[in-house]
Amino acid sequence: MSAASARPVALVTGSSRGIGLAVAEALAREGFAVAVNGPADDAELAAAVERIAAHGVPVAAAPFDVAAVAGHAAALDAVEQALGPLTTLVNNAGVGVLKRGDMLDVSEESWDRCFAVNAKAMFFLSQAFARRLLARSRAPLFHSIVNVTSSNAVAVAEQRAEYCASKAAAAMVSKTLAVRLGRENIAVYDVQPGLIATEMTAPVIAAYRERAAQGLTLFPRVGEPDEVGTLVASLATGRLPYTTGLSIPADAGMLVPRF
Repeated sequence: MSAASARPVALVTGSSRGIGLAVAEALAREGFAVAVNGPADDAELAAAVERIAAHGVPVAAAPFDVAAVAGHAAALDAVEQALGPLTTLVNNAGVGVLKRGDMLDVSEESWDRCFAVNAKAMFFLSQAFARRLLARSRAPLFHSIVNVTSSNAVAVAEQRAEYCASKAAAAMVSKTLAVRLGRENIAVYDVQPGLIATEMTAPVIAAYRERAAQGLTLFPRVGEPDEVGTLVASLATGRLPYTTGLSIPADAGMLVPRF
């Protein structure tokens, strides 16, 4: 087997910015070929591809809307044509609520949007990925699905009820995938970030920095995307052997029960 054919290949959804881009970089540093995904073939995606390519690994742009389930097979085909057989899927793409506020005022549009991207897309892209792996003989490489959900899969954010519900659904998808795919030697993990400084959290991160410093998190600070990237890369490389089905809080101990 050549070195190129033995290289792990990852698709990271929502990787043109934020946590997804940090994950793509962390995987590139580990020697993965990386497909960088965004909803459109635009300047942001091109810049992300260039950034990953600087690590000296094969990289490809994968512009597609994860919520368009009918396009998943073609998207995976394109990635494998460019980079070779996939070994790793990182479901990172996600959206927030259209408007924070009383859950009694949540719109059907916001609910459907959260579930379409945060739960449904993740489920069906994982399904398409898993079917692809099971239909062929696999190289002796570690194969995995890593889902990036949220601490709100567990903890309520009252003003973002539909987001919390979609992330709780995504966390359960992770568990059911782990059960189904364990016998196929495909690991599944659920990474649940807490307070991470990204564009999505920018409107409220200052307040959370203050709350973190006051003790909301056990480490008195908010997290950075690179830290989540390092965690995901550790899972995707199989450095936590004999594990699957784990839900891993990346939240500086924020949800540790305390008196």
